[in-house]
Amino acid sequence: MAKYVSFVYSPDPSDLYRTQLRYLRPLGRRKYHDKSYGYREARKLTLPDYSVAQLQNRTANAPLLRYVDSLRTHGHRAARIDPLDLLQREEIAALNPHRYGLLDDAQKYDINGIIWTSPVDAEIDPAESHWTLGEITQHLRAIYVGRIAYEYMHSPSKTERLWFSHLLESQARGGGVMERSRKTRIHKLLAHSETFDQFLQLKFPNLKRYGLEGGESMLPALDALFASAARAGVENIILGMPHRGRLNLLTGLLDFPASVLFHKIRGGFEIPEELGASGDVISHLVASPKLQYDGAQNPLKVSLLPNPSHLEAVNPVALGKTRAKQFALLKNLLRDGVSPDACFPGDKVLCVQLHGDGSFTGQGIVMEGLGLSNLPHYTVGGTVHIVVNNSIGYTTPASSAHSGLYSSDIGKMINAPVLHVNGDYPEDVARAVETAFKYRNHFRKDIIVDLLVYRRWGHNELDEPSFTQPLMYEQIRSRRSVPSLYEDHLISQEVITEEEAAAVRSSYKLTLNSELAAANSYIPTIDNTPMLCDQWHGLVWPASTEAQHNPTTGVAGDTLLRVGRASVAVPTGFQVHPRLQRHINHRLRVLDKGEGIDWATAEAMAFGTLMLEGCDVRISGQDVGRGTFSQRHAMLVDQASEDVIVPLNSVLDSSGKLELANSSLSELAVLGFEYGVSWEKPDILPIWEAQFGDFFNGAQTIIDTFISSAETKWLKQSGIVLLLPHGLDGAGPEHSSSRFERMLQLTNDPFNFDEEAVSSNVNMHVVFPTTPAQYFHLLRRQILRNFRKPLIVASPKGLLRLPAASSSLADMDPNTSFQPVLDDTTVNAASIRRVVLMTGKLYYDLFKERQARQLDSVAFIRVEELCPFPFATLLQVLRRYTNVEDIVWLQEEPQNQGAWVHVENRINSVLRHIPYGRPVTYRGRKQDSVPAPGIARIYGTQQKAVIAAAFDSL
Repeated sequence: MAKYVSFVYSPDPSDLYRTQLRYLRPLGRRKYHDKSYGYREARKLTLPDYSVAQLQNRTANAPLLRYVDSLRTHGHRAARIDPLDLLQREEIAALNPHRYGLLDDAQKYDINGIIWTSPVDAEIDPAESHWTLGEITQHLRAIYVGRIAYEYMHSPSKTERLWFSHLLESQARGGGVMERSRKTRIHKLLAHSETFDQFLQLKFPNLKRYGLEGGESMLPALDALFASAARAGVENIILGMPHRGRLNLLTGLLDFPASVLFHKIRGGFEIPEELGASGDVISHLVASPKLQYDGAQNPLKVSLLPNPSHLEAVNPVALGKTRAKQFALLKNLLRDGVSPDACFPGDKVLCVQLHGDGSFTGQGIVMEGLGLSNLPHYTVGGTVHIVVNNSIGYTTPASSAHSGLYSSDIGKMINAPVLHVNGDYPEDVARAVETAFKYRNHFRKDIIVDLLVYRRWGHNELDEPSFTQPLMYEQIRSRRSVPSLYEDHLISQEVITEEEAAAVRSSYKLTLNSELAAANSYIPTIDNTPMLCDQWHGLVWPASTEAQHNPTTGVAGDTLLRVGRASVAVPTGFQVHPRLQRHINHRLRVLDKGEGIDWATAEAMAFGTLMLEGCDVRISGQDVGRGTFSQRHAMLVDQASEDVIVPLNSVLDSSGKLELANSSLSELAVLGFEYGVSWEKPDILPIWEAQFGDFFNGAQTIIDTFISSAETKWLKQSGIVLLLPHGLDGAGPEHSSSRFERMLQLTNDPFNFDEEAVSSNVNMHVVFPTTPAQYFHLLRRQILRNFRKPLIVASPKGLLRLPAASSSLADMDPNTSFQPVLDDTTVNAASIRRVVLMTGKLYYDLFKERQARQLDSVAFIRVEELCPFPFATLLQVLRRYTNVEDIVWLQEEPQNQGAWVHVENRINSVLRHIPYGRPVTYRGRKQDSVPAPGIARIYGTQQKAVIAAAFDSL
């Protein structure tokens, strides 16, 4: 009898990847209309199931069944998985057969339906189906209480539990002998790793290299995983990892030239010096080789991602890059006419994450990343996690590092199986990883391999670990190394001779010496540094003379109308919510008039026109489908049937698609995920929208270590867009400010105005647009430029529906583009005595107040782009005001926040070029420890004072 297991798509119609994978029947209530990609038939996999006779036998032998299930459930607690034997292992009563009334070891039991023994057929030959209790115990303890321990019985899926027990129990009998060639390969990897670490210690004794001594089994683990993946048809692996063992992996398995590493260790550049990047430390180096494995049809490309020192921060970046690559391959297959039924997520691209045990349990981003694993828009069809478990985090022992029995327990929040394996036994390590890949490839879900090893030295080679762990390190220093132990094992098995073993090490040492000599003449050049290749071909470096910093981004009016109308088109009979019908009617009305275009309409037209040009758009965050302020409504729900449509996908005939990813309540991992998407696909507009602007502080690590610095450190471009709703409007301390002063502080924007400079190559752009047209141009500019830069947008709240803050179709016509400074065109420049510079929605309050006061001596100039600071444009605007007496910077944010600290010196740099003679002065709120008060009366009083300050003495 066979049980059918189905892979189904995400039910969300804007989930273009269609990679939601569940062992559940699709819920019947919702139906979806999306012409982006059709439904795919459920993938069917067979798994042997119990026959009627077996089920009857299970009932008759209930005590035996309980005993067997206890070994499956609790065997890991007695398994010999710790090389140092530091885990506190007590006698596990559940593993004693006497507890279940099974007393006679010689008594025979019918094991049909209780223990899997046949690798092919669920039925067991009757002649072999009766085992003694001793045979049963020996068989199962060899599997579950050995050097590999399995935790899978916590899974709520019976199918998964049966799959594991069948795989483990049927394959364990009469097999398990590893081929000679695999053993010699494992030996070579281990011996090379140890020789490499010893070589570095000899040649660079003061180097912090975070070596792999004690954890060398990580290399055969990854090699086995890569080989299994390649033979299964995987063509790309996206690999994220921390620092420990990175150099061993690079030089030992990923074909990274040791000469380049030695050049870097000596203080050289790892990237061409003329590109002006600052580089990074050796433990963050990367490689992207193509590896060929026997039995694999195609080479396997392994992309090791650059990562910061903040442990685990790279994990969601790896997930996002993996998903984007899967989507790109899917689009190519569909374009080539491959049936959607033949395209399954994760078939060609696998995400692999390496972790430290301390960081795996201690860093919140791990939990957030695991939480994304099975969600629509974020799943990648299963990640293989390998925890390189040293049983210590920096100097913190495991007993103080996590509250559970294992550091891997965090994975049980998603019911991920865990395979614990003793790193002293490399062959068992390889088997464990191969089992993990089989599970991932079968179920397309995450799995964890807990690789228990040790750290021969301290956190780095210059530490003294016995300060804090004297007994642990007394035992470690008395042990022979893992490579030596395995070498002795192979010699005793006559797999290799002592002379052959010595030759492996001596030969590699000669190679390293040769590479060290070659490092003297190595110079990184553009030719030997892979940049702007593959999907990035055709783009340029932002600092180059070919860079187009502010191209024309306007679009023909008929196209804008077509897209705008498509954005609210619904099928006949589709029941829209009455309030949304007013939203639809309003959009169609303003489009017909060509005026009164609001922010949501301008955004929809930006998305749609990019889609028509072949660009995909992905907007991610909490409530992005409707928008935090109920302004977007890019996804509509039928009020009777709950059918869902995404009009721009279902109506607009475009090769680009819009994905609306309503995320989990996560900022850190979700922003990292979107950033990873931006690394993979330069032809996608990736947007992360914070529910409120200051919520980005939960993702500050991604902003600090990736978004603001990746180009400078790693020459990695990104077109990520952050929408951070901003505006003081009485909403209190945490719903007012996007804290864009922090963003500005992270930029490398020049302080002084250089009239000779055409444009500065800043690390990211920070903008504060005040009209929908400006926002429209900014979104399109992200794609139409021939390079990529992160864009930070202080996006509107109160302006979303303000009639004064609207645009016309003419503001977006083919001859228009983003304007970094908006001059005051409603005044006579010659009569102006005071110029007020500002950003944001304050302009509309001031404009209204000026009308009420009937003044014509003050001009309001909006600085829309704060970084790069628009020196030349602002100078051109200010030169119009020839009779000005004072120039003021006015802001509603406190003086120590907002833009003032960033703009003061830069404005003064501009003023030195006009005959004004005095520096800019500040007006606005005083310094404060919070962005805004939480008491309405205080806020109102302060806001009135800010507005009045613009007109004092006029």
